[in-house]
Amino acid sequence: MTGCVILTGGPGAGKTSVINWLAQQGWLTFEEASRYLIIEQSQHDNGILPWTDLPRFADLCFAMMSEQKRAAKQQPWAFCDRAMGDICAYLALGNQAISVELKRACSGYYPQVFVFTPKQEIYQQDSERPHTFAEAMVIHQQLVATYQQLGYQVVEVPWGEIKKRAEWILARLELESLK
Repeated sequence: MTGCVILTGGPGAGKTSVINWLAQQGWLTFEEASRYLIIEQSQHDNGILPWTDLPRFADLCFAMMSEQKRAAKQQPWAFCDRAMGDICAYLALGNQAISVELKRACSGYYPQVFVFTPKQEIYQQDSERPHTFAEAMVIHQQLVATYQQLGYQVVEVPWGEIKKRAEWILARLELESLK
């Protein structure tokens, strides 16, 4: 089986570091759409941000993640730093409606979702990650629940060095020597 593998979890859990390591090893990876869009939209006077207009920000994420998913399907394996289910989770946390189109778009990824739990010792707030650690844990729990509700097998990634975490995922996917 091949597919677009989702790496998700609450903010500040090390997902992006693992995605970056996988990219350096030659794997096809896709950056976190929400972080990219927050940086991009913050440069505009009336930028669309999740804390000011969550539904419109979700639409921007949906468009970018749709393109990522389309591109990922052109390759046997790809790794996504967050995916459509994350949009559903954030909308649910914001008490916003989740469209039928978005729910449909949540299918078609690899059946196992690799989840990274935030760790207080390394958690850092910044301009793209304004949540407290407690809020990050609430987000994390919603992400796990959402992906389970969407029918994915949620697999907890153990803590450790970036390389060891990435290698653990590759071993779990039986991809140690493939690219």
